[in-house]
Amino acid sequence: MPIPHLNPRKLVVESVALGLGYAAVLIWIGSALVGSFGYDGAYPYWPSIPHLRTDTAGFIAFFIAGITLVLSKYLELRRRNHAPAKQVPVDRPAGVLLVQSLADTGMFLGTALVIYLSCNAFMHPVTLTMQLTHLLPGGPSEGTVRVLALAVCLVCVAARRYLRVTATRPAQPDLADASSAEAVNATI
Repeated sequence: MPIPHLNPRKLVVESVALGLGYAAVLIWIGSALVGSFGYDGAYPYWPSIPHLRTDTAGFIAFFIAGITLVLSKYLELRRRNHAPAKQVPVDRPAGVLLVQSLADTGMFLGTALVIYLSCNAFMHPVTLTMQLTHLLPGGPSEGTVRVLALAVCLVCVAARRYLRVTATRPAQPDLADASSAEAVNATI
């Protein structure tokens, strides 16, 4: 059932902007750590894009984070400004609850993985080109897994925002409230 006070397109833009801003902040933090520990900022952020320097990736990510987080917050404030005061929970199917729990967990674990691999990158950047683990023969490099974890964060943060916002609907006015309002209006 659509929620009358929500514009689905604006909510999708708000949610994706938050996810992109969140992932961009993680990129910026990793790049800033590389610079803080005195490593060469010219080292590629992700070896699969050899010409994208770590310092350039951090600069671009900071700029993107600023724009997307402001956009997301602005759209959230506009949405809340026009939303009815009383909200009640919406009955959610089990599949939607599963997706929300996956998004919550994916955001948390994706963030932890990005932080770990970013710390590895500033401690010894050569590991970005190394295979992530011996448990996955021929598996992806640490740099590739860090980028995949960033993508997971973007999607999970966006999904969380969207699902949390659509988890309520405007409350229906109580008959008692309506009749007392009519009685007050009749006496005026």
